[in-house]
Amino acid sequence: MRWRWLRCVVVIIALVTCGASLLFPQSPSSDYERELQTWREHYAAELTKPDGWLSLAGLEWLQNGENSFGSAADNRIHLPASAPAHLGILRLEGESVRLLPAKGGFSQGLLVDRRAATEQTLRVEPKQDKLNARLTIGSLQMYVIRRENRFALRIKDSQSAGLREFQGLHWFQPNEHYRVTAKWTPYAPQKTVALSTLVGTTVEYPVPGAAEFTLNNKTYRVEPVLEDPNQPKLFFILRDTTSSTSTYPACRFLYTGFPSNGLDKEGELVLDFNHLENPPCAYTPFATCPLPPPGNRLPIALPVGEKRYHD
Repeated sequence: MRWRWLRCVVVIIALVTCGASLLFPQSPSSDYERELQTWREHYAAELTKPDGWLSLAGLEWLQNGENSFGSAADNRIHLPASAPAHLGILRLEGESVRLLPAKGGFSQGLLVDRRAATEQTLRVEPKQDKLNARLTIGSLQMYVIRRENRFALRIKDSQSAGLREFQGLHWFQPNEHYRVTAKWTPYAPQKTVALSTLVGTTVEYPVPGAAEFTLNNKTYRVEPVLEDPNQPKLFFILRDTTSSTSTYPACRFLYTGFPSNGLDKEGELVLDFNHLENPPCAYTPFATCPLPPPGNRLPIALPVGEKRYHD
C-alpha cells in the first residue's frame, strides 16, 4: 500500500512538472545562453558596421536617361551635404547603367571598386547586390541595385544618423521551448515563389522544400527560400501574432543551416526561433524587404528573438 502511494506521488509530481513547462518559459542552460548572447553580439556588430544596414542614408530610383547625383539642389539624386556638389551622372538605358562624369569631370576622390572613377558601365546583378560595383567618396558608399525592371541608387554613409543614434537592440528572454526539431520534406523538383516587397516590387526565389514542426501539441509547416544559392543557408521569412504588439509588423527573418541529410533528401532541421531577427526595413526606410508567403504567416505567438526596434 505504501509503495502504491509513493508511485502516485511520483506520477502527480511528473504531471505538474510537465504542465509547468508549458505554462512558464523554460530556463535556458548556461551554454545555450552564452551561444545565444554571442550570436546577438555578432548580429549587432554586423548591423552597426560602417556599411551595415544602419548606415543606409538613401534609396533613389533611377529614371530612364541621365540621373545626375551630388549634394547640390539641381541634381536629380540628392546626396548628403558631405558629398561634392556634382559628383557624376548615372545613365539608365534599358537594362544598362553607365557612369558618366559630371560637367567638369569626375570629382577627385571618387572611386569605383577602389579605383579612380572612369566612364564605364556598372555591374548590376539582380538579387546579388553584394556583387555590384561600389562607388565611394569620403564617408559615402553607393551602388546601383535592381528590383525587377527598376533600378535604384543605394546610398550608405558611415556617419549616418542611424549609426550615430544607435542605442542597442531589444530582445525577448531566451526560451529553449521555442527551439524545435522539424521534419524536412524536399521538393522534387524545387518550386519557385514570387514574394511581394515593401517597395511594391516582387522577387522570385527557389523553394527547396518544407519544414514541419510541432509546438504546444500543434503542427505547422513553413517553407524557406534560397537567398543565395552559393551559401549553405535556408532563409525563412515568418510572421506570427506578436507582430501586432511587440515585434516588427511585417515579418521577421530566420536563417538556418541545411537539413541533416541535405536539401534533396528527407531529414531533420533545427528551427531555433530565439534567432528570429528583424528585417532591414525595421531599421531604415531605405531597404527593400520581401514579405512572407501566406503559408509562413503563423496563427501563433513566437515570443522569442528580436523585438521591435522602434516603439
